[in-house]
Amino acid sequence: MKVLFVEDNLEICEMLGGYLTGENFEVDCAYDGEQACQMFDSNTYHIILLDLMIPKISGMDVMKHIRKSSTVPIIIISAKDTEVDKTLGLGLGADDYITKPFSVVEVLARVKANIRRTTEYAAPLQEPEELTFRSLKMDLSNHTVTKNGVLLELTAKEFDILKLLLQNPKRVYTKAQIYSLIWNDVYLGDENAVNVHISRLRNKIEDNPRSPECVLTVWGIGYKLGEPT
Repeated sequence: MKVLFVEDNLEICEMLGGYLTGENFEVDCAYDGEQACQMFDSNTYHIILLDLMIPKISGMDVMKHIRKSSTVPIIIISAKDTEVDKTLGLGLGADDYITKPFSVVEVLARVKANIRRTTEYAAPLQEPEELTFRSLKMDLSNHTVTKNGVLLELTAKEFDILKLLLQNPKRVYTKAQIYSLIWNDVYLGDENAVNVHISRLRNKIEDNPRSPECVLTVWGIGYKLGEPT
């Protein structure tokens, strides 16, 4: 199994890289974001270990670069340990998050678990061509949404927000997660963009936007899909 370890601290690279090598992993170390992107583009890896605070290109931007073309497991290993940092990292596409200082035994266990999840247990999933909720019908093949058979004119962002909720009907998304996933950018605390798009989406899909039943507000957290009738 081949690992790309992105870390600008040489001692940490040698310590963890040596430990993983002793566990029969092949480890490549990249010491900045630019080198990481170049190595990823020219090699095939089974998992990525990624520090966030690295030179030239940030860890978040490296992750976005990887996610443009690959679903390879990414484990963030970072000294940033706040809930906001973890939520943002996972929202942008990381599969796991380990804070520094870390135990090499824990890292090894997480590496094995993430690889196992994507190889042994992952069944091939075929995205459905159609998503439905009450009177709404989303056709993914032609990028349209209808309500009671009537075509709705949604913007690209409105479509993507609705698709996110339809594909994950039991999940509550924070505004930070919605912004990071839909805008593919770092959330800096400005709620206005998400609020405006949710409001406009509700005006188009709800029978009564003042009392929404499709896109529900979970106070203090974010938004979720309503309950099917």
